[in-house]
Amino acid sequence: MRGIASRVKDRRLERNLTQKAFAKRAGVGYDAYRKFETTGEITLRNLVLCAIVLDMTEGFLELFSGRSFQSIDELLEKKETKKRQRGSRNG
Repeated sequence: MRGIASRVKDRRLERNLTQKAFAKRAGVGYDAYRKFETTGEITLRNLVLCAIVLDMTEGFLELFSGRSFQSIDELLEKKETKKRQRGSRNG
């Protein structure tokens, strides 16, 4: 998380924006953005807003998109298994 925050900060500084100016442009609260740069903690919504300002949203499209297969056998095995509609009850 801190690595992501560090990269966002680097991109912000490349654009010569202060934390306040960047937070305002992204529509994120200044305190929330400042905390993000310090701790790496941020809501998903605010992270997406930051990515939009930095024109770096393409990574979100691939997040949890699907599994890549190493062989045709893996793909065929996946096709044979039934896709779950919901999780099983725990406990």
